[in-house]
Amino acid sequence: MNFNSLAFLIFLPVVVAGYWILPYKARKYWLLAASYFFYMYWNPILILLLLFSTCVDYLCGLGLERFRDSKGLKRLFLLVSVFMNLGVLFFFKYWDFFGGIVNTACEALSLPYRTQPLNLILPIGISFYTFQTMSYTIDVYRGDYKTEHNFIDFSLYVTFFPQLVAGPIENPGNLLPQLKARHYLRWENVNAGIRLLLCGFFRKCVVADLCGIYVNRVYEHLPEANSFAILIAGALFCVQIYCDFAGYSEIAAGSARLLGIRLMKNFDRPYSAETGSEFFRRWHISLNRWFTNYVYIPLGGNRKGPFRKVLNTMIVFTLCGLWHGANWTYVLWGVYAGAWVCIDSLVFHPMDKAMIRRGVDLKHPLIVLVRRVLLFLAYIPAGLTFRAVSVESLGIIFPRLFTAGGTLTEAFTQLGFTGGSMIHLVLILVWMARIYDWGNYDLPPAGSGHAAAKRIVSVVLMFIIIAFAWIALLASDDLAGFAYFQF
Repeated sequence: MNFNSLAFLIFLPVVVAGYWILPYKARKYWLLAASYFFYMYWNPILILLLLFSTCVDYLCGLGLERFRDSKGLKRLFLLVSVFMNLGVLFFFKYWDFFGGIVNTACEALSLPYRTQPLNLILPIGISFYTFQTMSYTIDVYRGDYKTEHNFIDFSLYVTFFPQLVAGPIENPGNLLPQLKARHYLRWENVNAGIRLLLCGFFRKCVVADLCGIYVNRVYEHLPEANSFAILIAGALFCVQIYCDFAGYSEIAAGSARLLGIRLMKNFDRPYSAETGSEFFRRWHISLNRWFTNYVYIPLGGNRKGPFRKVLNTMIVFTLCGLWHGANWTYVLWGVYAGAWVCIDSLVFHPMDKAMIRRGVDLKHPLIVLVRRVLLFLAYIPAGLTFRAVSVESLGIIFPRLFTAGGTLTEAFTQLGFTGGSMIHLVLILVWMARIYDWGNYDLPPAGSGHAAAKRIVSVVLMFIIIAFAWIALLASDDLAGFAYFQF
């Protein structure tokens, strides 16, 4: 079920109302049933995979506790969990991708072996819930979290509908105790939940979908696009993908908050970062935390010298790129991002220290602005790569980006800009920057009557903007699903 659908706008109030009306002991059963319905709404048969992951990791958790004094058996249960989850993920998401690599290698070596493409339906959200269930068994194995004995509580941890299909990827230490606790209906949670929902819908239905219209026009006619059109499309896609995914995360957090549950913050104004390393600490925080805790640190992190640090960083970002999808463009995105972080760590970070020693104020507003603009420009090639449907498309994009030339007028025509649409886009982007505080998960009380009145006006304006944007997109058939649902 898409968050930006009429079905969800009916589903969410019904679930929230039922949750608070029902007695405490019945609430988790209500939420579990609602979460299964939410997932089955798209394709009912795929609920079997979700149940499979739930059962495997629940039993592995019990096995880890039962044989906690046997290192060999503990390792066996951990490996069963990891291989089962990654095996399902590999089969549905990567079989055809790696099969193509094998076929190419066999052709090059004149070997007769060939794999047949399966063209499987990719279960929605499989990359998210498999990582979340693995985090449970890994934490139990490490002794960071105790085994969960209640199957209903564990099932709800795996399937909790707000973050089931696109995160954030929660760890058991944060989410499971909240799902088991008794919650009370509080105004501050309702207030925060509505704010987050409005902010998320604004980012998605107004900003992301609007930017996506212009980006799609360029990508659908790449051979005709000039350099300016590709550059602007790349910049707009960076805004689009951020607002799409950050919007989803805020809607997820808002939905959970209406139930008294706090999900972690998944984005923290990444485009206000000044370095590549800072950017990725602010972007898709839950995924970066997962790879840091379960891949980067076990590989040695930065504890074994500069070379190992670079190697470990490149491994993590390459895997992160592959996690996004079975496409070489995602792998190249990961390599670019990893190289960016390594260069930042080895070159730019020492340069910053040297400038500070010489008295340069790196926090001067002008310097901060320049560094942020340069970082955004540096991320545009990553955005262009991420959006490309194939490596062949990249072979068109980057040569044209640097050689196609052309004028801004031609670029505006290729993007479909008019005077009115440009003013509309600028106003929307300015408003997006102004509503950052709405994305704060714990906004302080309004205080004075004047501040409260301003907030009420903002709420009304937000409702109006979202409603008109949604109606316009529905009328033009440009309403799009969330990009990260495909992962």
